[in-house]
Amino acid sequence: MAALVNRVGWATRPLLPVVQASDLDARRWVRALRRSPVKVLFPSDEVVERKLDPGKQPQKAAAEAGPREQRQKQQIQGPASQTPSTWEESGLRYDKAFPGDKRLSSVMTIVKSRPFREKQGKILLEGRRLIADALKAGAVPKVFFFSRLEYIKELPIEKLKGVSLIKVKFEDIKDWSDLVTPQGIMGIFAKPDHVKMTYPETQLRHTLPISLICDNLRDPGNLGTILRSAAGAGCSKVLLTKGCVDAWEPKVLRAGMGAHFQVPIINNLDWEAVPDHLPADTRVYVADNCGLYVQAQAQRSNKASDYGWVRDHRPLKFHEYEEEEEDLESGASKDWLPELEVQSYDSDWTEAPAAVVIGGETHGVSLESLQLAESTGGGRLLIPIVPGVDSLNSAMAASILLFEGKRQLRVRVERLSRDRH
Repeated sequence: MAALVNRVGWATRPLLPVVQASDLDARRWVRALRRSPVKVLFPSDEVVERKLDPGKQPQKAAAEAGPREQRQKQQIQGPASQTPSTWEESGLRYDKAFPGDKRLSSVMTIVKSRPFREKQGKILLEGRRLIADALKAGAVPKVFFFSRLEYIKELPIEKLKGVSLIKVKFEDIKDWSDLVTPQGIMGIFAKPDHVKMTYPETQLRHTLPISLICDNLRDPGNLGTILRSAAGAGCSKVLLTKGCVDAWEPKVLRAGMGAHFQVPIINNLDWEAVPDHLPADTRVYVADNCGLYVQAQAQRSNKASDYGWVRDHRPLKFHEYEEEEEDLESGASKDWLPELEVQSYDSDWTEAPAAVVIGGETHGVSLESLQLAESTGGGRLLIPIVPGVDSLNSAMAASILLFEGKRQLRVRVERLSRDRH
């Protein structure tokens, strides 16, 4: 029975606590005060208007502010920036390389393979200064590998749009780099076209009517140094014939010190196409840096192979019979050597636009270059050296001739200026 009474008692208890109406009104009044309303309604129907603080504005009022107020606010704050001013605002993103990433293997392929560079039309640039010069000249980047984010932030933001940015370990860059102290950034660029490049304005103002033709230069260090001298002297363009080392090889780029983006370079030309890249009235001169002693020995031997500045074979188009090659070895080679006037390197040879041919140290200049010099009314520029010395370095000979041409042009301009006054 007691259990039954307990059950009935429990059933008769209210499920929810009973709340008086006055309690509800009081709670509403307290909650309303917390919300900071404009008007407060008390239980006694008394209405009290509240004044808002000057520094506080209701959210609803701010949201409902008219466009006029919003425009005035924008004018006070200043106009929004139309272009991103920081790297973060531009929305650029980069990836982190993972072990076995195939994108990294393309770097070494470009470095080591000239056929791949020519087929794919891509080159590899290393170092912050060289990359900055390339971007300034209008070269198109494809991929950047970097070890620290600040190296990328140093580059112009507008040049990085659409470029793959890949962060790698510095140890990986050390493995790929040819530099003693790698700079932590490498870039794959589209192979530059000299027609589309934008060269420095100062370089264009100091351009001289002198072109340089590199004939069978195979040493990367020599070619890079020659390009650097050509840019320093104000050479109008540099032509590279077939047989020369690739101008965009990493060792040439390193020796050039940015000269690739200061002077137009036209690569891999046939001799038949060389005149198309020269002014119509250009005279071609062949550098002869073997000296009088070697020339005298060659004249006594009467063999072309003893001329240190002439390649020891005839043009391929003349190789039709084995008997002709035997004649070359027997000493009859001098008969087909073009007759070129020999003049000292410091004599006046810049009266008309000039082109200087520099041959490789191992093979010398080609017979095609001698024929071109003969057909244009040019000659041989002799750099005298001490008897017993074989020849000058190709880069040294090119520098001497280019800056001598620059000196002659400057003297001519000064003479004309004095005559006018």
